[in-house]
Amino acid sequence: MPKRSFCLILFLAMALNALAQKYELVPLVTDAKTSMRGLSVVNKDVIWVSGSKGYVGKSVDGGKTWQWTQPKGYETLDFRDIQAFDQKKAIIVNAGSPAYILSTVDGGKTWRENYKNTDTAIFLDGMDFWDAQNGIIFGDPISHKMQLLRTNDGGITWKNISDLLTKPMQVGEAGFAASGTTIKTFGNGQVWVATGGKVSNIYYSANYGNTWKVYKCPILQGESSTGVFSLDFFDAKNGIVVGGNYLKDKDNSNNVLYTKNGGKTWKKSKQPVSGYRSGVTYVTKDFCVATGTSGTDISNDGGRTWQNISTLSFNAVKSADKVIFLVGGKGQVYQLKLNP
Repeated sequence: MPKRSFCLILFLAMALNALAQKYELVPLVTDAKTSMRGLSVVNKDVIWVSGSKGYVGKSVDGGKTWQWTQPKGYETLDFRDIQAFDQKKAIIVNAGSPAYILSTVDGGKTWRENYKNTDTAIFLDGMDFWDAQNGIIFGDPISHKMQLLRTNDGGITWKNISDLLTKPMQVGEAGFAASGTTIKTFGNGQVWVATGGKVSNIYYSANYGNTWKVYKCPILQGESSTGVFSLDFFDAKNGIVVGGNYLKDKDNSNNVLYTKNGGKTWKKSKQPVSGYRSGVTYVTKDFCVATGTSGTDISNDGGRTWQNISTLSFNAVKSADKVIFLVGGKGQVYQLKLNP
């Protein structure tokens, strides 16, 4: 082997080793009896998760110990999204029909059914809250109309506001419930919703969903397995979408974009993530994390370039207080630690 080639390989190996040491994925749970997609990180101590077989998990000590529960009567549901407010109150939403929204105010000991929809076409994809009282949920279209629910009493009651979005969704366009993160609220009434499938769009409202604008999203699209699977915004202008094709999870063709004007237009990252991604989160304005079934990537420049740090499979990633957690389909919860 030529000396130059050997030195290059040695340099790359050393660089990858240094990267692995700087970003460490630490297992917190590895054997939960549920496939997790719901994740809510309240702060560095309080983390809630949700998943299949009706399971909900909670930690109040940063993931060291966990409490697990299955809301009675709902043990067969797949809770794809969870919104937690503190160690006592949380709201969960399942995927599929019938659709349910449940809430607890005693840390998961008891659950209240706040919403039920038996329409065979109902499929709720994700939710987010502006504050403790005001929240919104979106779901796949029924008769080409995106399903939208809104609460102004902390999730106790939900009003169907689907008629407020007057633009019909296109044939083959839908949402994804891969991590509950294709919806993002921000500030005083702003909300973004991302779709995929045959067509990928960004739906934006600046007034709690009363009126909407629609922007094209030039991510990979055209098939039922393609589109945006997660989005996050750091502020009203800077955002990231990730996705791709979940049937080809190592393909990284046009599956990560960023915006600097609130989602009106999108740019491709110069160095993309390493495959299909179903979760993305801002930790700081510059430092971001994206994850999916084929691995996890980090960006140190607000999503313009990405580096792969692991090939472990996860579904969702969230952060709070600069502490980062990930959940996956094989009963695992991990923390991404940033070593100095």
